[in-house]
Amino acid sequence: TNHKPDQTTRESDGQQKNSKMGNSSSAALALPPLKTIATCDTVRFMGTWYVIGVKPTYLETTCSNAVEKYTLLDEKTSKHDIDIDFKYRKYENPLDENNKVKSLPQKGWVQGNRLQSGDWKVSPFWPVKMGYPIIELDEKDYSYAVVGYESRSYVWILSRTPTMDEGVYEKLKTKLVEDHQYDLDGLRKVPQIWTADERISRGLTSEELPDSFLN
Repeated sequence: TNHKPDQTTRESDGQQKNSKMGNSSSAALALPPLKTIATCDTVRFMGTWYVIGVKPTYLETTCSNAVEKYTLLDEKTSKHDIDIDFKYRKYENPLDENNKVKSLPQKGWVQGNRLQSGDWKVSPFWPVKMGYPIIELDEKDYSYAVVGYESRSYVWILSRTPTMDEGVYEKLKTKLVEDHQYDLDGLRKVPQIWTADERISRGLTSEELPDSFLN
Protein backbone atom coordinates (compact mmCIF):
# COMPACT_ATOMS: atom_id res chain seq x y z
CA THR A 1 0.00 0.00 0.00
CA ASN A 2 1.08 3.57 -0.56
CA HIS A 3 -0.22 6.01 2.00
CA LYS A 4 2.62 8.52 1.83
CA PRO A 5 1.65 12.18 2.29
CA ASP A 6 2.25 14.57 -0.56
CA GLN A 7 5.71 16.01 -1.05
CA THR A 8 4.76 19.46 0.26
CA THR A 9 3.64 17.93 3.55
CA ARG A 10 6.75 15.77 3.72
CA GLU A 11 9.05 18.76 3.15
CA SER A 12 7.32 20.99 5.67
CA ASP A 13 7.32 18.14 8.21
CA GLY A 14 10.99 17.63 7.52
CA GLN A 15 11.86 21.28 8.04
CA GLN A 16 9.96 21.39 11.30
CA LYS A 17 11.42 18.13 12.50
CA ASN A 18 14.90 19.32 11.63
CA SER A 19 14.43 22.15 14.10
CA LYS A 20 13.31 19.80 16.87
CA MET A 21 15.43 16.70 16.46
CA GLY A 22 19.07 15.86 16.07
CA ASN A 23 20.33 18.26 18.71
CA SER A 24 21.25 17.12 22.20
CA SER A 25 20.15 19.47 24.94
CA SER A 26 22.72 21.01 27.26
CA ALA A 27 21.14 19.10 30.16
CA ALA A 28 22.10 15.85 28.44
CA LEU A 29 25.77 16.71 28.79
CA ALA A 30 25.58 15.71 32.45
CA LEU A 31 24.12 12.31 31.60
CA PRO A 32 26.30 9.25 30.93
CA PRO A 33 26.20 7.79 27.41
CA LEU A 34 23.34 5.40 26.80
CA LYS A 35 24.32 1.75 27.09
CA THR A 36 23.31 -0.28 24.06
CA ILE A 37 22.54 -3.95 24.43
CA ALA A 38 25.50 -6.30 24.23
CA THR A 39 24.29 -8.18 21.15
CA CYS A 40 21.59 -7.62 18.56
CA ASP A 41 21.18 -9.98 15.63
CA THR A 42 20.33 -7.57 12.81
CA VAL A 43 18.57 -10.23 10.76
CA ARG A 44 16.33 -11.28 13.67
CA PHE A 45 15.50 -7.64 14.41
CA MET A 46 14.12 -7.09 10.92
CA GLY A 47 10.40 -7.19 10.23
CA THR A 48 7.36 -5.53 11.77
CA TRP A 49 7.27 -3.73 15.13
CA TYR A 50 4.38 -1.91 16.80
CA VAL A 51 5.10 1.27 18.79
CA ILE A 52 3.57 0.65 22.23
CA GLY A 53 4.98 3.58 24.18
CA VAL A 54 6.80 6.74 23.18
CA LYS A 55 8.39 9.90 24.50
CA PRO A 56 7.28 11.53 21.31
CA THR A 57 8.80 13.67 18.65
CA TYR A 58 6.43 16.40 17.52
CA LEU A 59 5.03 13.99 14.91
CA GLU A 60 3.98 11.43 17.52
CA THR A 61 2.20 13.44 20.20
CA THR A 62 -1.24 12.17 19.10
CA CYS A 63 -0.35 9.25 16.79
CA SER A 64 -2.08 5.87 16.76
CA ASN A 65 -1.52 2.50 15.08
CA ALA A 66 2.15 3.34 14.67
CA VAL A 67 4.07 0.57 12.88
CA GLU A 68 7.72 0.26 11.88
CA LYS A 69 9.00 -2.22 9.29
CA TYR A 70 12.72 -2.90 9.03
CA THR A 71 14.32 -4.39 5.91
CA LEU A 72 17.99 -5.38 5.66
CA LEU A 73 19.51 -4.38 2.33
CA ASP A 74 22.24 -5.91 0.20
CA GLU A 75 25.48 -4.25 1.26
CA LYS A 76 26.86 -4.69 -2.26
CA THR A 77 24.16 -2.55 -3.86
CA SER A 78 23.01 -0.15 -1.12
CA LYS A 79 24.80 2.76 0.54
CA HIS A 80 22.84 2.21 3.75
CA ASP A 81 22.09 -0.96 5.69
CA ILE A 82 18.39 -0.82 6.55
CA ASP A 83 15.18 0.63 5.17
CA ILE A 84 12.79 1.70 7.93
CA ASP A 85 9.16 2.11 6.88
CA PHE A 86 7.40 4.10 9.62
CA LYS A 87 3.66 4.67 9.19
CA TYR A 88 1.07 5.88 11.67
CA ARG A 89 -2.29 7.59 11.88
CA LYS A 90 -1.93 11.19 12.97
CA TYR A 91 -4.58 11.31 15.70
CA GLU A 92 -5.66 9.24 18.69
CA ASN A 93 -8.59 7.37 17.12
CA PRO A 94 -7.20 5.16 14.35
CA LEU A 95 -10.68 4.13 13.19
CA ASP A 96 -11.79 7.69 12.38
CA GLU A 97 -12.07 7.81 8.58
CA ASN A 98 -10.66 11.37 8.62
CA ASN A 99 -7.55 10.23 10.49
CA LYS A 100 -5.09 9.87 7.64
CA VAL A 101 -2.05 7.61 7.47
CA LYS A 102 1.27 9.47 7.58
CA SER A 103 4.58 8.06 6.42
CA LEU A 104 8.16 8.80 7.40
CA PRO A 105 10.54 6.46 5.58
CA GLN A 106 14.03 6.38 7.08
CA LYS A 107 17.47 4.98 6.28
CA GLY A 108 19.53 3.10 8.85
CA TRP A 109 23.22 2.35 9.30
CA VAL A 110 24.46 -0.33 11.71
CA GLN A 111 27.61 0.78 13.50
CA GLY A 112 30.40 -1.76 13.94
CA ASN A 113 29.49 -5.32 13.01
CA ARG A 114 26.72 -4.96 10.45
CA LEU A 115 25.01 -8.17 11.54
CA GLN A 116 25.56 -7.95 15.31
CA SER A 117 25.21 -4.50 16.84
CA GLY A 118 22.70 -2.50 18.88
CA ASP A 119 24.33 0.78 17.87
CA TRP A 120 22.64 2.26 14.80
CA LYS A 121 22.23 5.62 13.14
CA VAL A 122 19.13 6.67 11.21
CA SER A 123 18.24 9.47 8.85
CA PRO A 124 14.62 10.59 8.42
CA PHE A 125 15.77 13.06 5.77
CA TRP A 126 18.99 14.58 4.51
CA PRO A 127 21.19 15.90 6.11
CA VAL A 128 20.02 14.72 9.56
CA LYS A 129 21.60 11.51 10.86
CA MET A 130 20.80 10.61 14.46
CA GLY A 131 21.96 8.01 16.93
CA TYR A 132 19.52 5.10 17.25
CA PRO A 133 20.72 2.99 20.18
CA ILE A 134 18.85 -0.21 20.97
CA ILE A 135 18.99 -0.18 24.76
CA GLU A 136 16.66 -3.05 25.72
CA LEU A 137 15.81 -6.23 23.85
CA ASP A 138 14.12 -9.55 24.49
CA GLU A 139 17.24 -11.43 23.47
CA LYS A 140 15.46 -14.80 23.57
CA ASP A 141 12.41 -14.18 21.40
CA TYR A 142 12.92 -10.63 20.06
CA SER A 143 9.35 -9.91 21.18
CA TYR A 144 10.13 -6.42 22.51
CA ALA A 145 12.78 -3.75 22.09
CA VAL A 146 13.48 -0.24 23.32
CA VAL A 147 15.20 2.43 21.24
CA GLY A 148 16.65 5.39 23.10
CA TYR A 149 17.95 8.85 22.31
CA GLU A 150 21.15 10.26 23.77
CA SER A 151 19.57 13.37 25.32
CA ARG A 152 16.74 11.19 26.75
CA SER A 153 14.23 13.48 25.03
CA TYR A 154 12.71 10.57 23.12
CA VAL A 155 12.20 6.84 23.54
CA TRP A 156 10.35 4.13 21.61
CA ILE A 157 9.02 0.96 23.27
CA LEU A 158 8.39 -1.61 20.55
CA SER A 159 6.56 -4.95 20.41
CA ARG A 160 6.06 -7.59 17.76
CA THR A 161 2.33 -7.45 18.54
CA PRO A 162 -0.05 -4.48 19.02
CA THR A 163 -0.35 -5.26 22.73
CA MET A 164 2.27 -5.72 25.41
CA ASP A 165 1.91 -7.47 28.74
CA GLU A 166 1.50 -4.77 31.38
CA GLY A 167 4.16 -6.38 33.56
CA VAL A 168 6.68 -6.24 30.73
CA TYR A 169 5.77 -2.62 29.98
CA GLU A 170 6.23 -1.62 33.62
CA LYS A 171 9.54 -3.51 33.78
CA LEU A 172 10.83 -1.60 30.77
CA LYS A 173 9.73 1.71 32.27
CA THR A 174 11.63 0.86 35.46
CA LYS A 175 14.73 -0.04 33.45
CA LEU A 176 14.52 3.25 31.57
CA VAL A 177 14.63 5.18 34.84
CA GLU A 178 17.07 3.05 36.81
CA ASP A 179 19.43 1.80 34.10
CA HIS A 180 19.23 4.56 31.49
CA GLN A 181 18.62 7.74 33.53
CA TYR A 182 15.32 8.58 31.83
CA ASP A 183 12.68 10.96 33.11
CA LEU A 184 9.40 9.49 31.88
CA ASP A 185 7.40 12.72 31.97
CA GLY A 186 5.59 12.86 28.65
CA LEU A 187 5.71 9.12 27.98
CA ARG A 188 2.47 8.12 26.25
CA LYS A 189 0.93 4.82 25.31
CA VAL A 190 0.19 4.70 21.60
CA PRO A 191 -3.36 3.55 20.80
CA GLN A 192 -3.20 0.30 18.83
CA ILE A 193 -6.74 -0.53 17.69
CA TRP A 194 -6.98 -2.86 14.73
CA THR A 195 -9.81 -4.20 12.61
CA ALA A 196 -9.66 -6.50 9.59
CA ASP A 197 -10.23 -3.49 7.32
CA GLU A 198 -7.44 -1.54 8.99
CA ARG A 199 -5.09 -4.49 8.62
CA ILE A 200 -5.83 -4.64 4.90
CA SER A 201 -5.56 -0.89 4.38
CA ARG A 202 -2.17 -0.85 6.09
CA GLY A 203 -0.85 -3.76 4.05
CA LEU A 204 -0.24 -6.09 6.98
CA THR A 205 -0.49 -9.86 6.68
CA SER A 206 -2.22 -12.21 9.11
CA GLU A 207 1.26 -13.34 10.19
CA GLU A 208 2.27 -9.78 11.08
CA LEU A 209 -1.12 -9.13 12.72
CA PRO A 210 -2.97 -12.33 13.71
CA ASP A 211 -6.77 -12.34 13.96
CA SER A 212 -6.55 -12.64 17.75
CA PHE A 213 -5.45 -8.97 17.92
CA LEU A 214 -8.34 -7.65 15.83
CA ASN A 215 -11.27 -5.78 17.37
